[in-house]
Amino acid sequence: MTSAPRSAPGTPPPAAATDDHVLAAWLAETAGRLLLEVREEGLEGRELKDAGDRAAHELLMQLLAEHRPDDAVLSEEGKDDKARLSATRVWIVDPLDGTREFSEPPRDDWAVHVALWQDGDLVAGAVAQPALGQTFHTGQPPVVPPASNPRPRIAVSRSRPPAFVNALAEELGAELVPMGSAGVKMISVTRDVTDAYVHAGGQYEWDSAAPVAVARAAGLFTSRVDGTPLRYNQEDVYLPDVIVCRPELADRIVEFVKAHGVE
Repeated sequence: MTSAPRSAPGTPPPAAATDDHVLAAWLAETAGRLLLEVREEGLEGRELKDAGDRAAHELLMQLLAEHRPDDAVLSEEGKDDKARLSATRVWIVDPLDGTREFSEPPRDDWAVHVALWQDGDLVAGAVAQPALGQTFHTGQPPVVPPASNPRPRIAVSRSRPPAFVNALAEELGAELVPMGSAGVKMISVTRDVTDAYVHAGGQYEWDSAAPVAVARAAGLFTSRVDGTPLRYNQEDVYLPDVIVCRPELADRIVEFVKAHGVE
């Protein structure tokens, strides 16, 4: 099968020259459009996963080198250059979060993550859900509507839900909502699709940086499962656990984890 040539990335909005929120959103949207094109090229399974990872990573590296040449980059698909540890600005990106879901058209629960860490904390972020045609970002944070469900809803992996979350759901009187990528699960709280995402099964900085930045900007609670702060641009990029939830659920979730653990 001969696929159509992929479209050029285009030009970012003028504000992106100085506004990191605008640039993050444009980068995520642009990589997302490319991934939709890759999805139409007739590939399947592992070939489609690999093509998506590679295409989005290469595009984001190209665009960041062009538009923020002095900044460091940490990407899931790239080599970890430890020079980032002495940098004041580091972009943390997951070019394709939810590779499995991406490879199963027409699933829409996959995403592109672009976050900026500066001087010790996340300062900008964007999560594109290309198959939904939506991008959530810190420049225009989502407005979280009042909870629309009488019972709390907890986003969980559709294939590997942590065992402790079942006990947590029982404690909260909650229902579990299975879905794909980590970013989609975190963003689902901003969309009132769920009320919490609690994970302790192993992740890395790029899995949570962008959605945590967006969730914080939207006024949601974010932390590690023991309630301590999430820290980024660390030497070891393994960041295995996270809570993103409505503020009114935070104390109960943290207290449950402290009392019962995550085994």
